[in-house]
Amino acid sequence: MEYIGVNHCCSKISTFPYTNFSLLFHNTSEKSRHFSLKSQLKNPDIKMTKKPSIIKDNNNGSTLIQKEVTRTDFPPDFVFGVATSAYQVEGGWNEGNKGPSIWDAFTHIEGKIVDGSNGDVAVDQYHRYKEDVELISTLGFEAYRFSISWSRIFPDGLGTKVNDEGINYYNNLINTLLEKGIQPYVTLYHWDLPLHLQESMGGWMNRDIVKYFTMYAEACFANFGDRVKHWITFNEPLQTSINAYGIGIFAPGKCEDSYLVAHHQILAHGSAASVYKDKYQEKQGGQIGLVVDCEWAEAASESVEDKIAAARRLDFQLGWYLDPIYFGDYPQVMRKKLGERLPIFSQEDRDLLQNSIDFLGINHYTTRYIAHSTADPEGHEYYAAQEMERIAEWEEGESIGEKAASSWLYVVPWGFKKLLTYVAKKYNNPTIYVTENGMDDENDDLAELHEVLDDKLRVTYFKGYVAGVAEAIKDGVNVKGYFAWSLLDNFEWQQGYTKRFGLVYVDYKNGLSRHPKSSAYWWMRFLKGNKGKDGKEE
Repeated sequence: MEYIGVNHCCSKISTFPYTNFSLLFHNTSEKSRHFSLKSQLKNPDIKMTKKPSIIKDNNNGSTLIQKEVTRTDFPPDFVFGVATSAYQVEGGWNEGNKGPSIWDAFTHIEGKIVDGSNGDVAVDQYHRYKEDVELISTLGFEAYRFSISWSRIFPDGLGTKVNDEGINYYNNLINTLLEKGIQPYVTLYHWDLPLHLQESMGGWMNRDIVKYFTMYAEACFANFGDRVKHWITFNEPLQTSINAYGIGIFAPGKCEDSYLVAHHQILAHGSAASVYKDKYQEKQGGQIGLVVDCEWAEAASESVEDKIAAARRLDFQLGWYLDPIYFGDYPQVMRKKLGERLPIFSQEDRDLLQNSIDFLGINHYTTRYIAHSTADPEGHEYYAAQEMERIAEWEEGESIGEKAASSWLYVVPWGFKKLLTYVAKKYNNPTIYVTENGMDDENDDLAELHEVLDDKLRVTYFKGYVAGVAEAIKDGVNVKGYFAWSLLDNFEWQQGYTKRFGLVYVDYKNGLSRHPKSSAYWWMRFLKGNKGKDGKEE
């Protein structure tokens, strides 16, 4: 999911209180300590004086709201699953000989997380994985996308000695899933870099990280690849590049070179994929891919400038990571706008990246209208170079869609089909998995349990977005699976526990007990074809 922030790094140094490592993270100033990802931005979305002229009707020409989507609208072998990530759900941060990650350190710096919380316990999947796998099975999902914590496999990240306790934990999780007929889809990097690699070598700023990531990836292939048939190298490298190393609102909180960080992630993907394909794929029979995130960019008018701005916006989101893999270089528009700021791929690099993905993962949540602009309302050169305004609301009080809890997330189902169709046309119709899609509610400590479980807007969200995927498939887009975000309410990065994305409500005040929401019951009915009478829709 794409969080946008303004640059608020400064040069203070803090120390992580739970280890002897000195933490070289930038701290925030007192004025910015309660900064939230989008809710306090300088004009995160520009309000227009009138409705964007491109709008033709409420559904923007789509028929997906007119018909209730069903499981039979998808091919029989289409995969439906749910997704989480290690730091957001596992907990057990210092158990099983796990080493500290950058997020373990970052969340213990005062002011970095909105509610002052952390993922030390999270929702305790480390100890409750059997309960959560049972939930997945009960709801009828066929797959579970989760991430492996690098520092649980190699505590210092260096690859010198595999941590057997970490291997055992993921073996147990994988085996429990398979016993229930649930396929594991495994992400190798979902933002939780081993802290030692950040402190000792600068993390993703150092090209040596490619070597260490590849060693970690190979350890996972060797230990789990006999059962894991779908590997994802990186989740949303854009977020690491911009929010972690460019703006500094994500761990490790740096304001350095986003383009170099992106370059090293792309090369690390290629290197890990090469090892998998050369040494493991034939005997294990699996596939490897990459996950990118993108909000659909719809031109705000029929003007040439707005259409070009919308296309440019997509190149800066998707093309930044996909064009090097499919076409051998960054998008031409990025080269033109950024010049020498973008690193160069050698011929060896290009050879490494070519054919390095068997499938493409897309994380999608929302859509914006895009208008050409030379202003910089979002406070960072990455956005200034795009010369665009992101529009979600206009002054008559109307908006692009109903707003979820996060200020950046509007319910805009018609944008999903457009995004999938765009990817198919530009990248020769690759195999696509929707690896995240969902929306959040605000945490409300005063609400009654029955109130927070009745998540009608989330049910509406899934109906519209899942229908958009079905429409794209009917038009020939090669989508093979869909993963709802998220199985559980969890630690939502800089927002802490203030936002809830889960199909299953987690009671943070009563032992982290799990309670399926109406959206979970909707999925149960959808996946099981109304076979059971225990599910309710709303």
